[in-house]
Amino acid sequence: MDTLNDIIKRAEALAFDLQFSAAKKWKQDGEHRVLVGYLPIYVPREIIHAVNGLPVGIMGAGDRKQIIRGDAYYQSYICHLPRGIIEMALDSNLDGFDGFLFPAICDCVRNLSGMFKLSQKGHFQRYFDYPQNFDPSIGGAFYMQEMEKILEDIYAINHQPLLTERLNASIRLYNTNRRLIENIYNIRQHYPWRLSALETYYLLRAGITIPVEEHNAMLQEVTDIISEERGEAMDNIRVVITGSFCEQPPAGLIKSIEMAGCYIVDDDFMLGSRWIQGDIRDDSDEPLKALMEAYIHQSTFSSAYYDVGNPKGKRLIDLVYKRNADGVIFSAASFCDPALLDRPLMQKECEEAGIPHINFQYHENTGQFKVIKEQAGTFSDSIKLWA
Repeated sequence: MDTLNDIIKRAEALAFDLQFSAAKKWKQDGEHRVLVGYLPIYVPREIIHAVNGLPVGIMGAGDRKQIIRGDAYYQSYICHLPRGIIEMALDSNLDGFDGFLFPAICDCVRNLSGMFKLSQKGHFQRYFDYPQNFDPSIGGAFYMQEMEKILEDIYAINHQPLLTERLNASIRLYNTNRRLIENIYNIRQHYPWRLSALETYYLLRAGITIPVEEHNAMLQEVTDIISEERGEAMDNIRVVITGSFCEQPPAGLIKSIEMAGCYIVDDDFMLGSRWIQGDIRDDSDEPLKALMEAYIHQSTFSSAYYDVGNPKGKRLIDLVYKRNADGVIFSAASFCDPALLDRPLMQKECEEAGIPHINFQYHENTGQFKVIKEQAGTFSDSIKLWA
């Protein structure tokens, strides 16, 4: 068994390898393999896996790549994520990918899909729209059609048909993946000092660059290690972070919040890895329908997701209670319209429930965290003194 430090170091290297070396090696090591890059937040990775594909998350360039040409493609008053990704596309970072999926997050990502199409990156560039109607016969039927389009795109490249038993097997693997991630969060809820939020982030981000089988083995090793006592508890408050579902916060920001006296017991970083709540049926005669039903009935909440029948504010409050958190940190990327438009209503829900909260903004290549650390530290001290 590797030590936890060894696992975390490898996870960090995988997470921030902007050449996606592990994924490209996987493709070279077998026939009829395809690499499908996807942007935050969620895509049904099971269907890609089932037809001999590797779904690879593209979370942006962060502070690891200087943005030069990317700034020429977007106006200055939008988030940083698309600039970094188009810079990666214009360089060699995304060479070797067979196709790209652009989930319906916002207009910036919609426009990015068009830029990839004009630049002829990959064999296909698919804007993956989500249903906003949660009637299975309406939104569900639409979602089935969207998944079938992806399968058609991949079939045109490797001619691998979707087989029922293979899709069920893929669903089973991703069920295990989500279960292991949730178990790590459950352990951290009670013993957050055993595995830091930053280490957890590295583990999840690494998982979107390697085959799910390999990631499951990594998560199982970590679970075995942190199931035993390690580290030392500190007098920190427990917080839930929300608003960071798309453009990812810099690692330094996560670390700064922890150093300021906050245990992050839940968050929406890397939300696509935890989007479906619970298991998806893995023995269905119609596994594509099982994926659709899971999306309709088992999705988590996000500002990119419009469900008037299941309000986001209430679900945030429920999550705070579930994790026994002391407060909420609203942390959104600068100019992120979905998160910033939702924030006032969700803050109001927190106030009505008597839950302390603060908010700030960031961009993925932020380099200075002093102000954020001071704000989080003051928040922590105020709760410990007066809450």
